[in-house]
Amino acid sequence: MLDSIDTRLLAALQKNAHLTAQELSTLLHLSASQVGRRRQRLEAEGYIESYVARLDAKRMGLNVQGFVQVHLAVHGPEHAAGFARLIDTRPEVTSAWTMTGDADYLLRVYCADLAALNTLIHDVLLPHPAVARVHSQIVMDQLKRDGPLPT
Repeated sequence: MLDSIDTRLLAALQKNAHLTAQELSTLLHLSASQVGRRRQRLEAEGYIESYVARLDAKRMGLNVQGFVQVHLAVHGPEHAAGFARLIDTRPEVTSAWTMTGDADYLLRVYCADLAALNTLIHDVLLPHPAVARVHSQIVMDQLKRDGPLPT
């Protein structure tokens, strides 16, 4: 169970994972050692999965962000596993979800340009034997960055 201090600690770390135990202790009104023990427990219990750096896509030369809905022609465990293996090998696909509704999968992709997105769709996704069709949407502007989870 999480108590209010745990949720405040998680909220602070989601905003800035670089906070030191001393800085967190000031925020939470606990000793640095107490904060450190709580943080270790939250990591061990899986509340904190990892610490990552968020990169600027445009500075990395990834000028096109898109969402691609994938509709399968055939369903079954072997087709799903094969498609999952395919998208796992593609660095352009930064996240993927199985979905309810019309599309079977929703992929978030980052590409250098429209030609690279076209190549991903026509030379990688559509040739997969389980894929019937794809529908892509290009992000014009991102109004809100992927934010912290509510605590």
